[in-house]
Amino acid sequence: MKIDLNIDEQYMWRCIELARLGAGNTAPNPMVGAVLVYDGHIIGEGYHQQYGQAHAEVNCIASVKPEQQYLIEQSTLYVSLEPCAHFGKTPPCADLIVQKKISKVVIGCRDPFEAVNGKGIEKLKSAGIHTEVGMLEKDCMDLNKRFFYFHTKKRPYIILKWAQSADSKIGSREGARIKISNEFTNRLTHRWRGEEGSILVGTHTAFQDDPELTTRYWKGPNPVRLVLDLKQRLHAKLKIFNGEAPTIIFNAIRNEKKGNLHYYRINDNEQVVEQILDALYELKIQSVIVEGGAQLLQSFIDKDLWDEARVIENQELLIPEGVNAPSLKKVQLSRIEKIFSDTIHFYQNPLS
Repeated sequence: MKIDLNIDEQYMWRCIELARLGAGNTAPNPMVGAVLVYDGHIIGEGYHQQYGQAHAEVNCIASVKPEQQYLIEQSTLYVSLEPCAHFGKTPPCADLIVQKKISKVVIGCRDPFEAVNGKGIEKLKSAGIHTEVGMLEKDCMDLNKRFFYFHTKKRPYIILKWAQSADSKIGSREGARIKISNEFTNRLTHRWRGEEGSILVGTHTAFQDDPELTTRYWKGPNPVRLVLDLKQRLHAKLKIFNGEAPTIIFNAIRNEKKGNLHYYRINDNEQVVEQILDALYELKIQSVIVEGGAQLLQSFIDKDLWDEARVIENQELLIPEGVNAPSLKKVQLSRIEKIFSDTIHFYQNPLS
């Protein structure tokens, strides 16, 4: 079925497309895209490319050709998120818009960050700029769901991920490592890692599989590596201690930092999951992908502390005496993706 979009929606979709180009590079800032339009023609585009660098609105306005600068005042600025109103790494974008005397601004959604949260909109309106808010609001919020969850729920966005056989097993009981997903899916999962702030595994997974937890099969930033090792049983020769990426060891013994390695002390009790999430919020890490093992994944599920699950199933593999995969509850299937022998089920937690 063909869906007709009005012209404002088309420009906002373009903002969203631009914003996605910054995926993996803007955190803890959100991804934002901006488009400047004069008389039905785009004269400027921009997006937030890197944390600490210019925001989308700045890049958009700077992209306008010298011979078209005089059109800026008569143009409409479309931006996927409310322009900032505070001094952070860069000056307030709302001030720049007022300075450039842009006549109209169309905003996708309000910014929940307490230093903004309506203040940018108020600045624009107070300056007499015609301001509209809520264009493709749901899509603009979904674009930055990690940012929104972090600031509204005071915890990171939580993704559960595992690979299982056709008989719902995630590994061998004998301890031998079994490759479940195929090489193409493996590359996809490394792209996923580059899109998240951190990646978490438990003691058994870190010891048994000796994972590197990096994006070595995909060009992108490494997530912060998180390992739950309450009794500090893991030895220093494991790959997680290779210094390739910042690494946090959640343990019940000590607080200590050594270069890229951070031993973060938590209490050994029934609130381990909650303590990890509190620590990530404190450390301003906006998302975490939990990759195993089964017990750790199930503990997140049982506490209903997850937002999204990605389950990879190798439909050609059976592990009769294997370890049972985690069991999801109250799920909402969002989509299915097929990659040769692997089928990926994407689930949402309807209660999150």
